[in-house]
Amino acid sequence: MRVLVTGCSGFLGSEIVRQLIDRGDDVVGLSRREVPQLVQSGMTHHRGDLTDQAYVDRAVDDVDCVIHTAAVAGVWGPWKHFFQNNVVATRNVLAACRDSGATRCVYTSSPSVTFDGEHQCGVDESVGYPSRWLCHYPHTKAIAEQEVIAADTPGGLRTLSLRPHLIWGHGDPHLLPRVLDRARSGRLRIIGDGTNCIDTVHVVNAAAAHLAAADALQARPENSAGRTYFITQDEPVDCWDWIGKLCQRFDAPPPQRRISYSAAYAIGATLEAAYRMTGRSSEPPMTRFVAAQLAKDHYFDITAAKERLGYQPKISMDEGLKSL
Repeated sequence: MRVLVTGCSGFLGSEIVRQLIDRGDDVVGLSRREVPQLVQSGMTHHRGDLTDQAYVDRAVDDVDCVIHTAAVAGVWGPWKHFFQNNVVATRNVLAACRDSGATRCVYTSSPSVTFDGEHQCGVDESVGYPSRWLCHYPHTKAIAEQEVIAADTPGGLRTLSLRPHLIWGHGDPHLLPRVLDRARSGRLRIIGDGTNCIDTVHVVNAAAAHLAAADALQARPENSAGRTYFITQDEPVDCWDWIGKLCQRFDAPPPQRRISYSAAYAIGATLEAAYRMTGRSSEPPMTRFVAAQLAKDHYFDITAAKERLGYQPKISMDEGLKSL
């Protein structure tokens, strides 16, 4: 099939492109940055901005399926920046799909769209959206996700949304460097009692889930479309034990010092208020969202992805750690 991947220069997007090319699909990539290695591998590249509807329309023309991974992530920044890049860009992708006749759209969401700062222990897709948001990223991703699901049309554009959690692996430019930098600088604290359980997903598995979703929309749309799916390793781990293993793997000092969740949350709230008052654009060293993510359980039931998409993790946690 001819597949368009938005955010093809990103960590997840580039792995999706590689897997599609490896199995023989015709791939078109969209991103703001150049990606010479992917172009050399056979991908057609269109460089531009997804908030430009005309650009998106041209790129989506004559493709069968769109895998929309592009987004602005993070825990700090202005609402408009997140809304434009996460909501408006997704609306443009959906409009282009409908106008061009593309029949499938796989959207990359996040489990954080269901996170309200409380424990999530083995929850499935029946869990609702929260009534309060700790930062703009999950809020705007939830808006976009709901519009993607609402766009599903039997006999027309079929859509679904994937929620991969804490993507990591070889070449990770986000999660691992952030953790290791804080550990090496002595700024990483164990928040809470240090026993919270979390899910993660290796980038190879996250990408494979997107291919499985695209295939399911083609072969079994009545069973797979119009739904959201949590995507994980299916191996929940102790958060701080796993972080300790990452530190040991890269010769960084594992965190030893602790801070209570209530104290970290209060510090985050205070810093957020101070940064807003002073107009600082840099991310505060602690936020309410980060405090909650590092102290609370958040692991998920992926039965739906297994049964409806045929998703199965290819790389285990131990295998992933050894490959770093």
